[in-house]
Amino acid sequence: MRPTIRRRHLLRCAAALAASSLAAAVPPTAGARPLASGPPAAGMAKVTKPTWIRGVRITEYFPVPESWFSGRKVEVRGLSSKHRIDWFFSARGLSMEGEGIGLDGRIYHIDGLGRGGWVNKAGQPSCVCAGVYWRAGAYWRNRRGGVTFPLDAGGWSNGTGLSYVPLYGSSFKPGSSRSLQFYESIAVDPSLIPLGSRVYIPAYRSKNGTGWFWADDTGGAIGGRHVDIYRPPPRSPNDYGNTTTGARIYVVPPKAGSTRTRRRPSSTPTTTPPAVLR
Repeated sequence: MRPTIRRRHLLRCAAALAASSLAAAVPPTAGARPLASGPPAAGMAKVTKPTWIRGVRITEYFPVPESWFSGRKVEVRGLSSKHRIDWFFSARGLSMEGEGIGLDGRIYHIDGLGRGGWVNKAGQPSCVCAGVYWRAGAYWRNRRGGVTFPLDAGGWSNGTGLSYVPLYGSSFKPGSSRSLQFYESIAVDPSLIPLGSRVYIPAYRSKNGTGWFWADDTGGAIGGRHVDIYRPPPRSPNDYGNTTTGARIYVVPPKAGSTRTRRRPSSTPTTTPPAVLR
């Protein structure tokens, strides 16, 4: 799986690196997005024919705006332009969300994850389930050993930085990592919902006019009956998007051997959900 994909593809790596520290894990750090996988697909096989799935968790994700961040602009591998350091490496930025919109209005994405997992605000190894604040590098330690970084307006975010912790191997690229469309693309667990499937989500009919989506993406935190809807960024950095639990969706898997092509947002499958269940 390519490292250009979004935040959820980092989670497996983060969990493995932080497994030894779970016993000492601290509550989620302020500023870290709460993420959780959906219910496991217990007793459910991969969808091979049009099927209703119930008890689904629906979340939302989006390209994160650089304007939400305040760190000093820095150079990174793969880009010729400078951007805010916390946009690159914090748990709210590209290293977690995967894609973002720069101050110049252009899309950027993470291309290489680099070595190491995540740390909490105290600078201790952690995992997403326990709360993470920053990648395990590309930050400074303050006198208490915690994470701090220089601000674009001057000064430091969490006390003066005394020593720098490097992060090796990370890189970024301009443009999108995948051809995704707002309120048309969703991330799924491909062991349950095949990529290329059409997915009808009744709860989102008012959002895109049809309720139909394409299973275009995957993610390490998207497991079982959990789908993640790609949407425009909210206005506030404190808005994590909507979460729905206990929903039902209708999945139309692709035909065997079929080739996926980019579709118009208004396209709908020839198979429709049974009317009594819409």
